[in-house]
Amino acid sequence: MGSEGRGWNGAAAGTGDGTSGREEKPTTTAAVAAVTPADVPTSAASVDITLPLPEMTPHIIGLCKGSVKGWSSLDSSCFSIETVSGGITNLLLKVSVKEDNGNEFSVTVRLYGPNTDLVIDRKRELQAIPYLSAAGFGARLLGIFENGVVQSFINARTLSPADMREPRIAAEIAKELHRFHQVDIPGSKEPQLWNDIFKFLKKASALKFEDNEKQKRYETISFREIQDEVKELKDLADLLHAPVVFAHNDLLSGNLMLNDSEGKLYFIDFEYGSYSYRGFDIANHFNEYAGFDCDYNMYPDKDAQYHFFRNYLQPDRPSEAQDLEALYVETNTFRLASHIYWALWALIQAKVSPIDFDYLGYFFLRYGEYKKQRESCFSLAQSFLSELRNG
Repeated sequence: MGSEGRGWNGAAAGTGDGTSGREEKPTTTAAVAAVTPADVPTSAASVDITLPLPEMTPHIIGLCKGSVKGWSSLDSSCFSIETVSGGITNLLLKVSVKEDNGNEFSVTVRLYGPNTDLVIDRKRELQAIPYLSAAGFGARLLGIFENGVVQSFINARTLSPADMREPRIAAEIAKELHRFHQVDIPGSKEPQLWNDIFKFLKKASALKFEDNEKQKRYETISFREIQDEVKELKDLADLLHAPVVFAHNDLLSGNLMLNDSEGKLYFIDFEYGSYSYRGFDIANHFNEYAGFDCDYNMYPDKDAQYHFFRNYLQPDRPSEAQDLEALYVETNTFRLASHIYWALWALIQAKVSPIDFDYLGYFFLRYGEYKKQRESCFSLAQSFLSELRNG
């Protein structure tokens, strides 16, 4: 559901994946074992996401029967389906079965929204999910179909932007992010950030809007300027030699959930996950402190960042000053890349998404924030590199 909380003026975030905290087992006779990618049932079936839920229900039940062990022989009357959230990039449903003993067990069905393949690499996502699941992140993958997945359901609450800023929770996010960055996903380890940004730029620069007002706003954008900015930022960031990790890339509050009774934090929703730069993942998370009102004055100050870094780098022992400084510079350089990434993403969505949302306005908001922060972030990195060169 990546980025479903990327609204402002009160636009509400969804409940994320609805899949974190304590898992609900599909049933004692249908307990889902840990799976490898080859073990996951795959179907060529698809579900029309535009259908009303009652018309969608038989198709959803069929997919669940084929995906969840022990459910294939159940009568359709045993199933109940409810909408958990309808985000910018997909629809999330909770599918529950009540057994004779009164126990209820649930899974989630996530349906991909139309045209999301333009901004999300589904093959990359599906490759990563089983390995992240095996490492304890998010929900377990139970089934794959043409335009969605079936996953285990986990009870927890979605964090708010204010929760993320709370020092105790920020420390736990940092520790969990460090653990996430250690997960090994098979395949190429080449960082995808700049490839993705340039792909977004190519698509975003070739749009045509039927709405005249949208077209006029769109035509005020200088894509040559953006291209030059991206190249200059990439050249600067490359000099920092930031570590490459498997990154979440969309760690907003809606993708963080907490089981309060167990005090356990979980990351969910890996649609944008890829090998990328450590500093980008952290900076992208910090940008989400802005919340649904997109108040970028909420970006953490240096003390709050260092609190996060200490817990990320060496949670059990003191961090070296130079390590903290290097991560500070790295993060605040990639802060700019985060703004450009989501700005270009918004332009593509402005053309293809059926959601009633001012994506063009979101582009100008994020690109405007890039320009506002550019000088200070460039200066920080350049001063740091100059000091390194001069010993």
